[in-house]
Amino acid sequence: MTPAEQQFLLRNQLPDSYLVSAEKWFAPLLACLAQKAKRTGPPLVIGINGSQGSGKSTLADYLCSMLGERHKLRCVSLSLDDFYLTRQQRAKLATEIHPLLQTRGVPGTHDIPLALQTLNSLIGATDESNDILIPRFDKSQDERRPAADCDSVKGPLDIILFEGWCVGAKPQADEQLQQPVNNLEAQQDSQGVWRHYVNQALAGEYQTLFQLLDLLIMLQAPSFDAVFNWRLEQEEKLIARLGGLKGSENSTMVQSGIMSAAQIADFIAHYQRITEQSLREMPQRADHLFKLDNQRRIISAQSRY
Repeated sequence: MTPAEQQFLLRNQLPDSYLVSAEKWFAPLLACLAQKAKRTGPPLVIGINGSQGSGKSTLADYLCSMLGERHKLRCVSLSLDDFYLTRQQRAKLATEIHPLLQTRGVPGTHDIPLALQTLNSLIGATDESNDILIPRFDKSQDERRPAADCDSVKGPLDIILFEGWCVGAKPQADEQLQQPVNNLEAQQDSQGVWRHYVNQALAGEYQTLFQLLDLLIMLQAPSFDAVFNWRLEQEEKLIARLGGLKGSENSTMVQSGIMSAAQIADFIAHYQRITEQSLREMPQRADHLFKLDNQRRIISAQSRY
């Protein structure tokens, strides 16, 4: 095991067996990306789509680490999650448009101009003279991190990985918005104001952002039902990473922004409509598709290249 692989496993709290599976499924993808990235021109921008807890950020980290170590490519990974509007900005939307917009996640709750600015700066970076700030979002506090706590990179880059649960998603037709998909929509958005706003946001500047993608990778969940367990596991990892151990003096403080199982069920209901839409239509147009089982194991892979 190489030092880069060891560091990757440590960062993501993964067993050694992950590397065996990753080598089996992702080695052809790494070779494909490396070949494309080594052509002259701007950096390759790769989108990674997958439902909550599907392993998007883990895959992005793995690809970034291995492309750097094995192929000597300069890579950076960023997440749509890091471009959430501030809590105050979302509170304003909740007051002026619909209360459900207080909850981060859906289109309309991201700072897309900032995402476009950041991606275009990374794409256009031609030398190492300037640092490019990569915004980061602290989910445990539901707030952006101060600039001093964020990352920065220098150009030029070979590959930019951009992951997010709705990266590459398409809007629905208006008639598809009429019927609620769950109790949250039926009870808290009975007039459809929230879901129409979200759909309009997705149809607008989000598509401008997604047009920057050269390739789209999809981690396809078996169904939306699997997302709850995956998201619960994700939250438990967040607690462990923050040191929120039972009985510790700081556990209450650390876990103040951590969600319970009931809160997670309510939270992921916000994502259901677009997730299910993507599960239906995105596999046909993804450049690289990895199908997952209920345990988040890859069971098949397809590539258009």
